[in-house]
Amino acid sequence: MSSFFKRSLLPLAVLACAPAVLPSIPFAHADEGMWTMDHLPADLMKQRYGFTPTAAWTERVTKASARLALGCSASFVSADGLVMTNHHCANECLQQLSGKGKNYFQDGYSAKSPADEQRCPAMELNQLDSITDVTDRMQTALRGKDGAAYTTARQAEESAIEKECAKDDPKKWRCDVISLYHGGRTALYRYRRYQDVRMVMAPDQNAAFFGGDPDNFNFPRYDLDMAFMRVYENGKPAKVDAFLPFDAAGPKEGELVFTSGNPGSTEREVPLADLEFSRNVTVPFIVDNYSALDGALWQYSRESTAHHQEAQERVFGIENSLKVYRGRVDVLSDPKLLDAKAKSEASLRDWINADPKRKEAYGDPWAKNAQALAVKKRIFKPYLMLEGAFGIQGELFQYAKLLVRAANERQKPDAERLTAYHDARLPALEAELGSTAPVYPDLEKTELAFSLTKLRQVLGADDEMVKLVLGKAAPDDLAETLVKGTKLADPKVRLELWKGGADAIAASKDPMIVLARGIEPQTRALRKQMDDEVAAPSRQASEAMAKARFERDGVSSYPDATFTQRLSFGQVKGWDENGKAVPAFTYFSGLYDRATGSDPFKLTKPWLDAKAHVNMKTPYDFVSTNDIIGGNSGSPVIDSQGHAVGLIFDGNIHSLGGDFYYDETTNRAVAVDTAAIMEALKVVYKNQALANELSQGHL
Repeated sequence: MSSFFKRSLLPLAVLACAPAVLPSIPFAHADEGMWTMDHLPADLMKQRYGFTPTAAWTERVTKASARLALGCSASFVSADGLVMTNHHCANECLQQLSGKGKNYFQDGYSAKSPADEQRCPAMELNQLDSITDVTDRMQTALRGKDGAAYTTARQAEESAIEKECAKDDPKKWRCDVISLYHGGRTALYRYRRYQDVRMVMAPDQNAAFFGGDPDNFNFPRYDLDMAFMRVYENGKPAKVDAFLPFDAAGPKEGELVFTSGNPGSTEREVPLADLEFSRNVTVPFIVDNYSALDGALWQYSRESTAHHQEAQERVFGIENSLKVYRGRVDVLSDPKLLDAKAKSEASLRDWINADPKRKEAYGDPWAKNAQALAVKKRIFKPYLMLEGAFGIQGELFQYAKLLVRAANERQKPDAERLTAYHDARLPALEAELGSTAPVYPDLEKTELAFSLTKLRQVLGADDEMVKLVLGKAAPDDLAETLVKGTKLADPKVRLELWKGGADAIAASKDPMIVLARGIEPQTRALRKQMDDEVAAPSRQASEAMAKARFERDGVSSYPDATFTQRLSFGQVKGWDENGKAVPAFTYFSGLYDRATGSDPFKLTKPWLDAKAHVNMKTPYDFVSTNDIIGGNSGSPVIDSQGHAVGLIFDGNIHSLGGDFYYDETTNRAVAVDTAAIMEALKVVYKNQALANELSQGHL
């Protein structure tokens, strides 16, 4: 399917006992909703399914859930720090651990004991510890501010809150100030941070992504898209108090199930004008860029076995993203969606204008948002190509940009820095720079040359920034010079520059650093313009709309996704497709029937050898009405007892509209059945030790 203040930090147990559930949900319908853990719709769950979450249930599910900082969800499934997520969420680690004749991405990975579990070079896992409402504090700090003053005040207050939260131990705690309801509410999320994450087991890619791109976002599916990792503390498996006991029987059709994950972002609350901007500008730009990059990487992959292995994870991600964005083209052109949004906004506007006091309080947020979009349209392409790095791609340049930007930011007081460079967030940046993940020079040259060519195409050969970047060099030649001359592939070099700070960066002659340093004033100017003239007024406009809705309707719905933990509920249920019923489950028998012997429907030798021994009636994948989106990959599917019964890895084709709306009739989440996981571990991969740990909850 690629961050406290001294008021009380309520522990999750207190949050669960506080008025943390909503009494009525007039605007949510069916099983729609990505609910924050401190505002669960208990009445709605009871009404639809006869289930009310207890404080103990809520706390355990919250603490047993986790997220991978790279953009996926996960869960603890044993007391010894065993973590379950998707294979495609572990792809980066599997590729980074490969080499010397090993291709763990393609062939799978299995540690015989904890002593054999290898550390992922660039992986961080976050476990939610507490949620604190800081709305009043943020709104007080921002009151009466506009433009640059608004941006400065927001960054300063976020910095103060996060520093107080981390309590001078940012390596243990990650603290993120999160805007909910587009500014209508602000919450502080504090996470327990784990940076020693090790690989335990992952199946071969043929099993994890069986059916490949043809089956992606479709159903029936036969994917074993799973991976198991373990978090360590002080060199030993971490002991965790909360985990999800593994139910090897899996769920039943019609059963109430939950997902507890970290959906990345949705646009269900954004104004109509923003949807139109996405349809007309953002989505076409990204589809064009990714399509061209996919072609370049496809050609690169065909040049040698080594190139294929180097690019496999990148190609997987690009092709998956392409399918998502192409699906958005149709969704954003759907007149039903646009008409519904227009009517909703017209109703709210009329309600505001009907009362002079409301009109004075809220003004015209749609006009303010339109002004922000006008600026965004003007700077969109240079911003994405330069500050957004679409025009200068590759890991090596990203390292250089991070080092240069961090050196500038770390000279400032924490309150004046960009959010990503607050003291509370520096441990993650330092860990990224210290990653021992390999860098592939040929792949770097290919991506850099491609992106520099696109930079010139998009902005034009006469653009001053293009001239500054390229000079008189051709994109291919400049890419060759930069990659050949840089030393940033070495983590020791990167960390020396990090520790040396501004003086080391200013003195560096590394060509990647020189390039990043040379364009930093211009990219910072673009960033400042985007922050002050687009993000600030847009947020203020959205906040006014949200406050107006709260006054009119009450806080009775869920906020757009923000890559923070959310709970969704639904049931195991198929759907009707063109008058034909699509069953909720697939089975091992269907996997073998679908296999052709050729990619992407090819089974590896362990699967062929096990054919006579597996139980063909074992459920494999299933669908449910849970409301999910990108970022939910790796989320556990949980039953009402708080047991793991599945593992989310995808949605069906109808879920591609989930960024903008939810339709229970056809929108489905797709998950691996825990029964399939256990059958595969025992019979196909013969990993009885892992099966035992899942069954018993400990090593």
